Amino acid sequence: MLRHLLRPPAVFLALVWSAWAADLPAYELSGSITPPFGGRVSLFSASEPYSASTLADVSGHFHFKQVRPGIYTISILSRRRGEARRTVDVTPGLADRKGRIPLKLNLSDSDFSFAAVMSRQLVSKRQLGIPESARRDYERAQNELSRRRVDAAVAHLQRAVERAPAFAPAWNTLGVIAYQTRSFDRAEECFRKAVGADPDSFESLVNLGGVMVTEHKLDEAMQYNLKAVLRRPNDALANAQLGVTYYLLAQYELATKYLEKTRQLDPASFTYPQLMLFEIHYRNGDRERAASDLEEFLRHHPDWPQAPAMRQTIASFRKVPSR
Repeated sequence: MLRHLLRPPAVFLALVWSAWAADLPAYELSGSITPPFGGRVSLFSASEPYSASTLADVSGHFHFKQVRPGIYTISILSRRRGEARRTVDVTPGLADRKGRIPLKLNLSDSDFSFAAVMSRQLVSKRQLGIPESARRDYERAQNELSRRRVDAAVAHLQRAVERAPAFAPAWNTLGVIAYQTRSFDRAEECFRKAVGADPDSFESLVNLGGVMVTEHKLDEAMQYNLKAVLRRPNDALANAQLGVTYYLLAQYELATKYLEKTRQLDPASFTYPQLMLFEIHYRNGDRERAASDLEEFLRHHPDWPQAPAMRQTIASFRKVPSR
């Protein structure tokens, strides 16, 4: 299930990144989970409609081949522990000579949300009335997304919700595609239908909160994003969106609280918390912390198009020669 949303500045930045990376070769993402276990691993693009899934073997190893450069979320699903999510930047600076990008996921129990597994189980029980034909359309849509056939995926999803108007995951995925193709009104419509069909769906709730931020509907953004954080306090996306909402309301102390938590939970987050923290620290005259924000950002996104200018800013803040 997709759920990716970006705050307004990050929407633009992710699109810039995608355009810059469009002509770069594809890479192999070579991952390992510690402590090792087998389970389903899914890969979601943060900036364009794309998803793929594979299985980690009992030693915790998994691979995704022919991955285009960009920002992705990795989802690790364990029936016993729940779901954990991390952001990965697929970029030349992190690849070896053979085009492989190693990804080591050191996960503790606190990184997993068992509520994610319970939510899937409850949804399946709640929506037993969804006809099999709609479910097949949904699965076909996921296969089309893995091949980047967006129009075909949308067609399957549209048929699914026509056959089953209360099919919340299908509405949610339609909303994600609309958001990533910058059709924000349509995204809001789809996420509202998803939440209406399944009020307990965290995925739909956090996505609706994100589109409210993008559309600058800050009262509703606060309502949905606060509810999302209360439901899952350790979810990086929910914390990021709440932090951005507070930032847009000029409540910078609270914005810092939730953006710092985002940074701790998922340092490479596709919401780019370090850039917003940089803005806050610079506004407050704390040039040292602002420089540290940019340094951390570049550790996780070394090939960012504006990286040279960022390094010059770091050097000027610290009054040392830039590299």
